[in-house]
Amino acid sequence: MTVAVVVFPGSNSDADAYYAVSHVIGVGAVLVWHKDTELGAADAVILPGGFAHGDYLRTGAIARFSPIMGAVTRFAGRGGPVLGICNGFQVLLEAGLLPGAMVRNRGIKFVSSMVPVRVEQTDTPFSAACTGGQVLSLPIAHGEGNYFADPDVLAEIESNRQVVFRYVDGHGEATPEGNPNGSLNNIAGICNRQRNVVGLMPHPERACESSLGSHDGRVVLASVVQSLAAGAARG
Repeated sequence: MTVAVVVFPGSNSDADAYYAVSHVIGVGAVLVWHKDTELGAADAVILPGGFAHGDYLRTGAIARFSPIMGAVTRFAGRGGPVLGICNGFQVLLEAGLLPGAMVRNRGIKFVSSMVPVRVEQTDTPFSAACTGGQVLSLPIAHGEGNYFADPDVLAEIESNRQVVFRYVDGHGEATPEGNPNGSLNNIAGICNRQRNVVGLMPHPERACESSLGSHDGRVVLASVVQSLAAGAARG
């Protein structure tokens, strides 16, 4: 199994994602430059966090035009598992691979902290190893992580069970106090209708070992290994 980690100018979590996949999860990983046009033999793709192209114009708005995004879009269209983390989530939104948009955080301040995140759905490639209702302790670090969608889009993703991760308080409840950035419905991560593309603002790759303060993120990345293995067994 090989996971492709896409690198944009301004990515700052590409090495973290590469390390988490290859050294912690223990599967193959390759770094793919944004000007490449093919993903090679990748079985899964990660768009990492950072500030792609300096986040000029709008977060993810320039990165969506990178040559590699054509290959990512085709890969996702074939059902390939794609994970966008933080800035990668923003890129997926701009590319139209996920619904909605990101706006400035409530309070207009950059937020950086460990937050509790509840797993809402386990039938995606990046939550398959989780249990429903499981609360993960994951770090966030963003200035534009406030998820927004029109009311009809928001109602649709809720009814289609596309909200995969949700910010919660210390009791595991989706309260205003547990919402670090103002995201509608405390949304921390969503998937597409086909459920193979997932985006989340928290950083699982930065919480894969106890020495980092939490190893809860490991289950998110390990999920794709379990998901692909199950698919291969069915095939």
